[in-house]
Formats: sequence, C-alpha cells, structure tokens
Amino acid sequence: MQKDSIFRQVRRDWRACFERDPAARNALEVLLAYPGFHALFWHRILIHPLHRLGLPVIPRVLSNFSRFLTAIEIHPGAEIGAGLFIDHGSGVVIGETSEIGRDCTLYQGVTLGGTSLRREKRHPTLEDRVIVGAGAAILGAIVVGAGSKIAAGAVVVKSVPPDCTVVGVPGRVIYQNGKPADPVLPRVDMPDPEGDAIAALAQRVEALENVARKLEEADGTTTLQ
Repeated sequence: MQKDSIFRQVRRDWRACFERDPAARNALEVLLAYPGFHALFWHRILIHPLHRLGLPVIPRVLSNFSRFLTAIEIHPGAEIGAGLFIDHGSGVVIGETSEIGRDCTLYQGVTLGGTSLRREKRHPTLEDRVIVGAGAAILGAIVVGAGSKIAAGAVVVKSVPPDCTVVGVPGRVIYQNGKPADPVLPRVDMPDPEGDAIAALAQRVEALENVARKLEEADGTTTLQ
C-alpha cells in the first residue's frame, strides 16, 4: 500500500468529502459535522500511531471513545490509505487486520470482519477506489480488487477481481470490466438458499408445464406454447 504522510492523508480525507458527497457545502461543516472524517482523523493522528508504538490499552480506549462519539468502530491496528470517505458512517466496523487502499468509499453499516480466531491476517484488503454499499459485509482475509463495487447488503466471502460489481448473499460477480460476468464462475463455497430455491422453483414449473402439455395433447387443445 502506498504511504503518505499523516497530514497528506488527513488533507486527502477532507477533500474526499467534497468530491463524493454533494451535501458537503463548506469546510466548516465538514470539520464540525462529519463523523466519518472525525473517526479517520483521530485514527490517523493519534490512535493508530500509538498502536504502532506498541502502547497497551490506551489505543483501544481511545478507539472506543471515538466510536462513542461517531458510531464508527475502527480498530487501532487497521491500515487505511489516504482519501477514504465514510458516508453517514453509523454502524461501520473496520477490523484489526483490515487494509484499505486509496480513495475508497464506505457507506453506513459496512463491516470489514474476520472469520478466524487465530492471531493472523483475518480481515479483508480493499485495493484502491473500492466502493462498498450500505450494510454490506466483507469477511475474511480476502482481497477486493481495485475499482470494484460491492452492492448494498452483499456478503462477500471470496476474493473479487478488479473492476467488478458484486451483489447478493453470498456475493457473486455480475459485471467485470463493464461486461456481464459468467454466472458459473463467481459461485462460492457456501450455501446459497435463495439461488437454490429459485432453481428448484424453475424445475417445478417446467415439470408442471410438461404434464399440462401432455394433457392438452391428449385432449387435442394447445393453450401452452
């Protein structure tokens, strides 16, 4: 991940508010009334540096205080690139070993969570310019490629190539490089009850149509095409 000085990171975060939020009207409003900017500011200038120094307890206490004020939980160990914009922010959770690239966007309720109890890399990596929609969860030590978009409410448990659009539970790629993706390739190794139910319903409808067609042929009628 490309590194910038702390002050350049803060300045880029501030500019991102104006670039990606049409409701941002002036500098004072962003400085005083944007919880996403506040949470990142304290993480960058105080909490994360104290964590890197190995100081015990205090970084976690400060991060909890920041969460109390902003409703955004950022673990002191999270690595965050410049230009992150957290829109609205309430309910956002960024886990300890998360890595976020430059110019990413997170909407309210996003979770960058872990799936392992071991002390290892267990949270996701977002490359540059990733957008994560409201309520989405990205779980495990996976990588979301640069420029990808995660739809609201999606649950992503497998790495995503660059420039993709991911939807659903479990998350699956529907567009890659602006073109529809092969629906077979994005399947992930976890249950998809919604997809299974739709497939079973389609098979049932087909079977009923076959029965109806045979009955019509026997009666000499042709209402089904």
